[in-house]
Amino acid sequence: MSPPSYDSTGVEFYTIPSFKFVSGPSTDVRVAYRCFNPSAQKAVCIPTCFGGRINTTLSFTAEDQALRAYRVIVVAMLGNGESSSPSNHPDFPKSLDYRDCINAQHQLLTNHLGIKELEAVIGFSMGGQQAYHWACMYPKFMKYAVPICTSAKTSLHNYAFIEGPIAALTNSIDYEDGAFRAKGIKPIRGLRAFGRAYCAWAMSAPWFRERQFERLGFSNVEDFIQSNWEDAFEAWDPEDVLILARMWQAGDIGKVREDGDYLKALDAIEAKMLVMPSRTDTYFPPEDSEIEVQHLKHGELAVIETVWGHMAGGGANEDDTLWMSERIAKFIGTEPSLVGNLKQTRLE
Repeated sequence: MSPPSYDSTGVEFYTIPSFKFVSGPSTDVRVAYRCFNPSAQKAVCIPTCFGGRINTTLSFTAEDQALRAYRVIVVAMLGNGESSSPSNHPDFPKSLDYRDCINAQHQLLTNHLGIKELEAVIGFSMGGQQAYHWACMYPKFMKYAVPICTSAKTSLHNYAFIEGPIAALTNSIDYEDGAFRAKGIKPIRGLRAFGRAYCAWAMSAPWFRERQFERLGFSNVEDFIQSNWEDAFEAWDPEDVLILARMWQAGDIGKVREDGDYLKALDAIEAKMLVMPSRTDTYFPPEDSEIEVQHLKHGELAVIETVWGHMAGGGANEDDTLWMSERIAKFIGTEPSLVGNLKQTRLE
C-alpha cells in the first residue's frame, strides 16, 4: 500500500484537451507520469495499480533489474488522485472505464512523448488489467505484455470481495450517504474501515500463519492492520477509491469488442503475453490465469511461488521481485549479461 506521505519525485503532467470518456462526457484531463532512463531507445509503459501512486509502483529499473536499460514510463491511471480524478477535477465523470485510461495513456505516449511503439506494457493488479486492455485496444503498438496478479475479466468472486470494503466505506456514519464533501468533512472512519476490510484478502492464510508481518516490523497483526492498511487508505480521497473500485469490478476486455466476448478478445491478442499470477492470490487466483493463457496465441504462464498472496506481484517481497525481474528479462530478451546478473543475485 501507499504510505501516507506523498512522493512527487520526477512526476510530470500532460494535459489532453476535450478528452472524450467512454460514458460520453468530454473535458480536459491531466495525465501524471514519470520517465525513467529517458534517453533509452526501447520504451516500456507501466500503469499504476489500485492503491498505487507513481513512485510506489514497481518499475524494475533498479541496477540489478530487468528494465534498467529501458525507457520506462510509469503512468498514473485516471482516477488515482495524481492524474485527473474526482478529487481534483470538478467535472470528472461519475463512472470510469479502463478504455478511458488506455486512450489517455496512448495520447500521452504518442502525442506528447513521441513514442511510436512500445517494447512492452507491464502491470500489476489493476495495472495488469490495463496491460490486457492495451493488448486488445492497440494490438500492434507493443511487442510484449506482462499482466501480473490480475485477469482479463474480473471474476464474480473478485467482484463480491471488493463489495465488502466498498460497503464498509459507503455505510460509515461519516460518509453521510455521499454528502460528506458538501458538509465539509472527510470520512476518515469509512476510509479506515475500507482498509481494514481489505487487508486480509491482500495476503494469504499461510502469510498470516507464518507471521510474515513481523518481517515488516510489526509485532502483532493489529499493528499491521492499523499502520499498513487503515493509515494508508486514510490518505486517499473516498471518491477516488470508489471510482477505481467500480472500474475494477467492471473490468472486462470483452467490452473492446462489439460482441462483448472476452474469450474471443483473448484469442485476438497479437502481443506475446507473459501472465504471472501468484500461487496464493485470493482474488486473482492462478486457476483463472491458466484458463486465460489457453486462449492466447502467444501466451506463457509463470506462477509466482510465494506465500505473499496478491501483494507479491507489487514488490512486497524482495525474493519474489527478483524472481519476477529475472522472468521478465528472459521473456522480453534483455541482454544476456543482465539476466546473468539477476541469476547471480538470486543465488546469493
